[in-house]
Amino acid sequence: MGKPTGFMEYQRTEDTTVPVEERIKNYDEFHEQLDEEERKRQGARCMNCGVPLCQSALKLKGMVTGCPLHNLIPEWNDEIYHGHVQHALSRLLKTSNFPEFTGRVCPALCEKACICGMNDEPVTIHNNELYLIETAFEKGYMQPRIPAVRSGKKVAVIGAGPSGLAVADQLNHRGHQVTVFEREDRVGGLLMYGIPNMKLDKSVIERRRKLMEAEGVVFKTGQNIGENVQAADILKKFDAVALCCGAKKPRALAVKDADKVKEIHYAVDFLTSATKSLLDTNLREGTYISAKGKNVVIVGGGDTGNDCVGTCIRQGCKSVTQLEMMPEPPAERAASNPWPEWPKVLKTDYGQQEAIALFGHDPRIYETTVKELVLKAGKLSAIRTVKVKFENRQMVEIPGTEQTLKCDLLLIAAGFIGCQDYTAQAFGVKLSQRNTVLTEEEKYKTSTDKVFTAGDMHRGQSLVVWAITEGRHCAKEIDEYLMGYTGMED
Repeated sequence: MGKPTGFMEYQRTEDTTVPVEERIKNYDEFHEQLDEEERKRQGARCMNCGVPLCQSALKLKGMVTGCPLHNLIPEWNDEIYHGHVQHALSRLLKTSNFPEFTGRVCPALCEKACICGMNDEPVTIHNNELYLIETAFEKGYMQPRIPAVRSGKKVAVIGAGPSGLAVADQLNHRGHQVTVFEREDRVGGLLMYGIPNMKLDKSVIERRRKLMEAEGVVFKTGQNIGENVQAADILKKFDAVALCCGAKKPRALAVKDADKVKEIHYAVDFLTSATKSLLDTNLREGTYISAKGKNVVIVGGGDTGNDCVGTCIRQGCKSVTQLEMMPEPPAERAASNPWPEWPKVLKTDYGQQEAIALFGHDPRIYETTVKELVLKAGKLSAIRTVKVKFENRQMVEIPGTEQTLKCDLLLIAAGFIGCQDYTAQAFGVKLSQRNTVLTEEEKYKTSTDKVFTAGDMHRGQSLVVWAITEGRHCAKEIDEYLMGYTGMED
């Protein structure tokens, strides 16, 4: 423990952000790092608890609090306080493959379980993690680690999202030859096209790809297994296969004619078109789905819905509204939701903050859903909404609560209902009732010989940190399958 009294002496100080009026002019990341001395003070706030719940991944009332990767948080916070960045980095990389991803997009399950947060503000674990990995890249500490010995075994990873990248990284460092097949034109999965650039700059993914290639991983993009590449060929050429294709089947809008109106798009399609255009032509080609000058309604109040809000604002929307079926959460923990449970409290994220600053009000409307589409000359011009409540876990409309909202663009960010079937079918694996690839509980081997699975394709829609965790577990199981034993950490 670096400074026993640190948690009493120093207050939580987060990374600063670029003012709203400036950051909405571009798609750049907008968080700015603290200086080195302030970062040391933030590391000093870590109490090095006897039982560090921050790294526990403790399941309480069906929700996890604490890091699924079991990051050695007190250890590297202590090293940060002492200014030992390389020592801190070695502890971080022992359990975490991609801190540059989780340090940007993870909702920080670790901080929700921080004991400092019981009576005060939690340690800035999330920011400290990002500081470590970015400092490591800046100072040249992140050099290729090429395996000294190769096993002679070949592994195909289908999907270059966070779980697939984790499988590839782990197995490559173990000495297996890994080839990653990705159907898109760039690696990253939802990291690349499902998360906007201002939240995760795509150069960060490219930087990691180059490092993994230098270490021996082979990436093949534009490879859509089950479409332009045959699963049988993959099974013939490789000793093991990991299916890591995500849970990309979107939840449809249950409204008449919703599938026939061209002004309605799924959120991921909208975000993908914006990011592809930004990367390919800096938005000059103008063929992306645009919110410019439009009244936008987003169905879904989660992270993806918020990302749509931020993107629409940068595109110059006329207005933006988010519809959320659930009630508005409380501002503070309820008595029935004590620490260290996951806090079921109101979160106002960057997109909503920008909408409040720009339009003067929170874009979210709670306990509301779309009841009907209003078309004018065949085009969407408005939607009719209705208030809802839940009775016996069933959503019920409240009569007499209908309202009309102007709407030129309707984005569906209502979550996903499992993996897209065709790749799973190509490999002949069994699917669960949730449309995820079926395995034994807490196992990763599928019903097809030498085929494994990990990430959202296996567990359903979840967090990046869980995808990486699953990738590590899956890699260990594949290694044992290939070698008959394993010494890999997971």
